[in-house]
Amino acid sequence: MSPRSTDPGGASRVRRRALLGTAVLVVLVALAGLAAYLTRDGRTSSKAPAPQVSSASSSPTASASASSRPHGSRGDLPVPPSTHDPIKFGKTAAAALWSYDTRAYSQRELLTALRGWLTSEKKYADTASVDALVPSRVLWKQMAANGQFATAKVNEAHFPDSFTQALQADPGAITTAYVYAVTVSGKQPIAWKGSSHGGAENRVTTLAVQCRPSQPCALAGVLSAVAP
Repeated sequence: MSPRSTDPGGASRVRRRALLGTAVLVVLVALAGLAAYLTRDGRTSSKAPAPQVSSASSSPTASASASSRPHGSRGDLPVPPSTHDPIKFGKTAAAALWSYDTRAYSQRELLTALRGWLTSEKKYADTASVDALVPSRVLWKQMAANGQFATAKVNEAHFPDSFTQALQADPGAITTAYVYAVTVSGKQPIAWKGSSHGGAENRVTTLAVQCRPSQPCALAGVLSAVAP
């Protein structure tokens, strides 16, 4: 048994993840990594690409502006869309989370921009899960020396089967926090100065997206395990 944490900040992060986990419990209960997600501390990284899963619905769709910029052009900081559609928001959020440009802005500026996607309801906002996707300051400095940047190509997004089945069984369950689980798949092309085309990695992630009827969607967090 691991010792209890005496760090108030760490305890706060665990409580926040527990609230987020409760909001999307209908999905998380189907994940083998549920316990790890609710108890992991802020040092856990989500940078490694998740295993690819097959599409469950919706045809391939172009992502946000990150996928349409000409190769080599400098990217802008990501700005959240104004939409009430969790699938549309999830696609755009995934593209933002998978993209970066060390030539155009600093690591701190990217962190600040991505935090602006989070819901203003602090008890549902898992800031640490978003921060974990941004390279550290030391790594960013090394990548900036090579002019490294990454764009995103979103192939599809859908509600996980476990989420839709649970909602069908209890439609009122969503009305407490209005947090939806959205699984997004695509690719992350990476390039750097002197490279003609660079490389690309497959990416799959499940996001927690809050879409209350009275306000546009916002990001609640990034789940540590993919819900197919």
